[in-house]
Amino acid sequence: MKKVNKVLYISQEIFPYLPSSPVADMGRYLPQAVQDRGRETRTFMPKFGAINERRNQLHEVIRLSGMNLIIDDTDHPLIIKVASIQAARLQVYFIDNEDFFRRKNTIADSDEVEYSDNDERTIFFVRGVMETVKKLRWTPDVIHCLGWMSALAPLYIKKAYNQDPFFKNSKVIYSLFQDDFKQPFRSLFADKLLLDGIEPTDVAQLKKGDIDYVELTKLAIDYSDGVIQSVPGTNPDVLQYIGSTGKKFLPYKEDEDYADDYVRFYDSVM
Repeated sequence: MKKVNKVLYISQEIFPYLPSSPVADMGRYLPQAVQDRGRETRTFMPKFGAINERRNQLHEVIRLSGMNLIIDDTDHPLIIKVASIQAARLQVYFIDNEDFFRRKNTIADSDEVEYSDNDERTIFFVRGVMETVKKLRWTPDVIHCLGWMSALAPLYIKKAYNQDPFFKNSKVIYSLFQDDFKQPFRSLFADKLLLDGIEPTDVAQLKKGDIDYVELTKLAIDYSDGVIQSVPGTNPDVLQYIGSTGKKFLPYKEDEDYADDYVRFYDSVM
């Protein structure tokens, strides 16, 4: 069995930059645990406006910033920031953009109404990670996606970046949480996903009805090499779907020291 040496984490939330939650806690402690086991890691999250840049000592990385990503014929500047969690010797990269991530909240406003452009925000986030990893000239063996805002990564890696030397041999793991969103994505979402390497047939399932949490998660599962149930009580429709796909699956582990199980799972997908 080949040993995984480099793991890329694409996380929707990371503690302490955002409040503690199952996704944020795993985004914080899993990379550290994997790093402590001798594997090299890189970690990315969105630079939500709720993150205090001064308190958390974020600073822009000029050499990585400056690219424009086109979504639905509109240019969106990509800004990369970085900060360190000193106690963990962990560096975190932040994907930023004034249109998508400068508002004060994360995925919903102060009245808990989810933002209508969350669909484009997740496209920008995932593509921003891909382009930044290329600029870092870093080749991950495994890419582990945490939170639904990372759900497009498997599609992009397996279709749009599958011939790129930095990603063509990468395996993708998708983690399941209890993080269902309530507001379905807009009907043109599937068209906005199209990119060189991604054909309409690759996202045809998204045109058959509402693009809700279950449909987005199914898309992530379809293009992943393995799926992990990271918390108990995840969406039963999603769990049933995994069983029908035959994908490698790691059920929820109650042991708090789950990192060894995860690292073994990483190695198994190689």
